[in-house]
Amino acid sequence: MEKSKVVIVGTGFVGMSYAYALVNQGAVEDLVLIDLDHEKAVGEAMDLNHGLAFAPRKMTIRAGNYSECTDASIVVITAGVNQKEGETRIELLNRNAKIMKIVVNNIMKSGFDGIIVVASNPVDVLAYVAWKESGLPTSRVIGSGTSLDTARLRYEISKMINIDSRNIHAYILGEHGDSEFVSWSNSHIGAKPIVDVINTMDEINFEDLDKIYLKVRDAAQEIIKRKKATYYGIGMALVRITSAILNNENRIMPISVLNDGLYSCESDVYIGLPAVLNRDGVHHPIKLSLSIDEEHKLKKSAIILKNSLKSIGY
Repeated sequence: MEKSKVVIVGTGFVGMSYAYALVNQGAVEDLVLIDLDHEKAVGEAMDLNHGLAFAPRKMTIRAGNYSECTDASIVVITAGVNQKEGETRIELLNRNAKIMKIVVNNIMKSGFDGIIVVASNPVDVLAYVAWKESGLPTSRVIGSGTSLDTARLRYEISKMINIDSRNIHAYILGEHGDSEFVSWSNSHIGAKPIVDVINTMDEINFEDLDKIYLKVRDAAQEIIKRKKATYYGIGMALVRITSAILNNENRIMPISVLNDGLYSCESDVYIGLPAVLNRDGVHHPIKLSLSIDEEHKLKKSAIILKNSLKSIGY
């Protein structure tokens, strides 16, 4: 992990939004782009290189092939078919699971021994597929999970109460999809429980929180309706995950990790939970004390993911 080399598999909107954010934040030394359309990857690398004079650090950016994964610190997989308007993330499963198997097998053939981050949807199911196909420890296969959903949640709360989103500590948990939920019982503004904050504000009530949840849950579809895809937010979320790993930050993020019995829901599934990230990958998931309703929602979400895995033979 001494050299910060990142390989991106997939140079579509998500992959290149992530790459662009990496360059602008100077997050890595060495960046490699892999795509089935190699010439597109070459063109994307050229375009990024032309902006290095304005970047915060010196970087090496190039198009490559899977042999570049050999000494990579992190491989981020964004490859997959696009989500169609009205299509749920789970419906993407059968189309993208086959792609994930091929990609991961090619990565591992290189002798790769770093950390895999999956951003392709449905991310929880595909992160599980990547883990099984790679043979790596669960700590070194991560899904972007509910990191973007949580960022959306914090933004919406921020707008409502006029407090910087970086001081809002609240998580979306569960599937990155329709069954996700907010753990309101663990939500804080600064160090103050959000319940107490709401009780002191006449202009906001708990019905407003329900509206926030629905807005966050449906955000992807609303964006897709207007611009056909979502990519800037997840690109920045992936940089935050990357930096937490490369900088050994021990940062807590809601990502897709294996539930191995920590929570009383279906085990042996990847699902969105808060976890500590450092240079080893997932140091450990964090056990939150959930309300009875939240426990029910987590169980429901895990069952959905388990059934999806069963449908493709896992």
